[in-house]
Amino acid sequence: MSAQFTVGLGCDRGVLLETVREALQAALTAAGARADQVVAAASITLKKDEVALLALAEENGWPLHFYEAHELAAVDVPHPSETVRKYTGTPSVSEAAALLAAGPDTPMTALVVEKHKLKGADGRNATISIARKTP
Repeated sequence: MSAQFTVGLGCDRGVLLETVREALQAALTAAGARADQVVAAASITLKKDEVALLALAEENGWPLHFYEAHELAAVDVPHPSETVRKYTGTPSVSEAAALLAAGPDTPMTALVVEKHKLKGADGRNATISIARKTP
């Protein structure tokens, strides 16, 4: 069986689907992975109504999990951000979400793409992290 991955998603409010798609494709390429190897996507509950994230999960057939800020904040990540904490209540959205979706106690060493950030043509940012799913 080929490797399985989970994708953590972060973005600016109102980001376009095309920006998130572009960031995802670059992150998958960096990981040497394909979209059909992704078994789940995840983000913070603040983004549960973010149209681009919902559409990305739907078009790829991925379940999309949402975690509370305190759940994400409890995860050790390589690139915590005080800016992210200021706006979301957690120092990491994409990295922590990817790790939580990969399974309980997944270590940060499971991140194959840590924090791929892309500013799209819409002027908004999308951040993608990819973790190897634990068996």
